Order: sequence, then structure tokens, then C-alpha cells
Amino acid sequence: MTPITFYIPCLFGLEALVGDELRRLHLKDIRVENGHVLCCGTVADVARLNLNLRCGERVLVVLGAFTASSFDALFEQTKALPWENWIPRDGAFPVKGYSLDSTLHSVPDCQKIIKKAVATRLGAKYGTGQLPETGAKYQIQFGMMNDRTALFLDTSGAGLHKRGYRAVGVRAPLRETLAAAMVTLARFRGKDPFCDPFCGSGTIAIEAALIAKNRAPGLDRSFDAQKWKTVPGESWMDAAEEAMDQEYDGNYDIWGGDSDPKAIAIARSNAEKAGVEDLVRFEVADATAFSRSSDYGQLVTNPPYGERLLEQEEAGRLYRAFGQAAAALPEKWRVYILSSHPEFEACYGSLAAKKRKLYNGMIKCDLFMYYR
Repeated sequence: MTPITFYIPCLFGLEALVGDELRRLHLKDIRVENGHVLCCGTVADVARLNLNLRCGERVLVVLGAFTASSFDALFEQTKALPWENWIPRDGAFPVKGYSLDSTLHSVPDCQKIIKKAVATRLGAKYGTGQLPETGAKYQIQFGMMNDRTALFLDTSGAGLHKRGYRAVGVRAPLRETLAAAMVTLARFRGKDPFCDPFCGSGTIAIEAALIAKNRAPGLDRSFDAQKWKTVPGESWMDAAEEAMDQEYDGNYDIWGGDSDPKAIAIARSNAEKAGVEDLVRFEVADATAFSRSSDYGQLVTNPPYGERLLEQEEAGRLYRAFGQAAAALPEKWRVYILSSHPEFEACYGSLAAKKRKLYNGMIKCDLFMYYR
């Protein structure tokens, strides 16, 4: 079976976590690079990766990479790639991408050239001058940097952070892949009590429940490649069966609180959609009065940041009050707080034992880690 090179983009700061996920899935030749991870696998791994990755953003198949500083070179080298190995005669193949620090800086023009080159190749292979594009979508992506072009097929469709359970969110929602990364960095596996006192729509607590249960995050959604003729339907059934066989049953102490009753209602609904409503408790609660009687546990949360000056001042007062509440927790509690606030530690009242740079969308943040 011909090996496939996969390209897994991810939020900055999560590359090592994605690399670890790929190792657990027994992928080969794993290369961790800025903003993405590369690996090698088979066509069956298209399904396994999409279903199982918690921290990656999508699963792309690498079709080729080359240097091109002219449209002629871009056309010829794109046309030389074996697109017919993936795209059937009726396949739809839209093109999107980006260009950074490259001679070919016009993205629309690059899209047109790549589209024309692929159409020319497929037309010649299938003996037709007009491709219908009435079938499944084979999204082509390109990335250009310093005149180096990479071409991919997107197997995922909607990003992997869209698990399918968050039909409704709240203001400033946390991306599911980042929530899963925070839980993973806290080394939560379901054995300890787990709390999120600023739970919002419940994303962190729900991802904690999925991790505790070892439930594959992609089981309740669909992917573009499920309609591809080049990825057998048995691959998806086998991958789903493999994932479900690895699930755990158990009772877990996972709790989320928020001062907004509407947010709690949304969190409960999202937990039900994720199939973990029996594993997570959500309650209306004031984070500044947070307390726990257990001798140990993990607190992972994403409090409001405050992006404007007055909001930052308000967030600072909230951090101060919450820091006082968290300081009263028993010594064996570990606390992980994501924030972009420039004076977080001063407001919170203590320096973190460790910090890790992460990105919440385009917002640069730190994960402040406290343990005694």
C-alpha cells in the first residue's frame, strides 16, 4: 500500500501534543514543526486521524511541494502531480490557500492557475474537455511561503474543533481543540476531581469527560472524505469500531460552574449532545466564592480576558477575587488558568510555577500553571 504523507495543522503551542497523539495512533515518520505536524500512514489512517485527533485542526493529504516563482512553473508542476489518484471524474475540486513572502502574491490568481492545472490533468486522464464537478468535494489547499508551494487535499471538511456537540455557544467561546489541550497539559485522566469555575458553554469540562472516557472526539460528526471513492467505507467503520473498543466506563467527578444561568443551560445541552451528560455536573456558581472539600484535584479554566482597557481592569478585579478563593484550596490541588491579561499574575496574587504560550484563535495567551 502506497504510504501517504499527512499534514496536521494546529494552533501554535499545541504541536508537541499533536505529535504525541500521532505516536499513540502508531503513525510513522512524525515531524513536529511550527504550526503543524507531518506524519506518514495509509489510506485507512484518513479515518483514524479524523476520528481520534483531539488537538489537531484538520487532516490534510500532501500531494506535492515544489518551488515556483512564475505562473508557468506553478501550472506545470501542479499539473505533473497525480491528482487522478484521489479525484474521480465527477469530483468537485475547489481551491483555496495563502501566499506569504512569495513572488506569486496574488491569491486569486494562484487559485485560478492551480484550478486550471488540475482540470487540465484530470481532463486528459478522463478523456474529457469538461469536468462536471457534480460529485463529492475534494477541497484543494495550497500554501506558499518564500516561493515554496505545498499542495494538499483536505479530508476533514469542517475543522476538527467542530466536534458536533456545541450547536450553541456563549460569548468568546473556547475552541474545543484548545480546551482538550489544556486538559491534556493538566494531565487529567479521570482519576482526580476536575473543576472549571468559569465554564461558559461547558467546553473544558466536556473535553475532560471525553478524555476521561477515552471517547474519540470525532465519532458524532461527518467528514468530507467519507464521501470519497478513494477512501473505502470500511475504513471509517473499522476506525469507529477500534475507537469505541477503547472507551472506558466509570464514574468521574467533573464539575463546571458559571454565574450565568443561560450559560449553564447551554453547557448542559452541549454535554447531552456530546453524550457525557451523566459524567459532568454543571451548576450556577460564583467563581470568586469557589471552594472544594476534596484533598486533591485539578482546576482548569478560561476566565474572561478583557480585551479593552476598562474590561481589563474589571477582569483584573475578578482575577484578584478568584485568586483569593483558589489560594484557600487544599495544597494538593493543581490550578491551570488560560489568560491573555498582561498583568494576570499580579492580579491573581501569585506567580505561576510554570507558563506555556498558547493561542486562543488569534489571541496570544499564557497557560498559568499553579501547583504546590
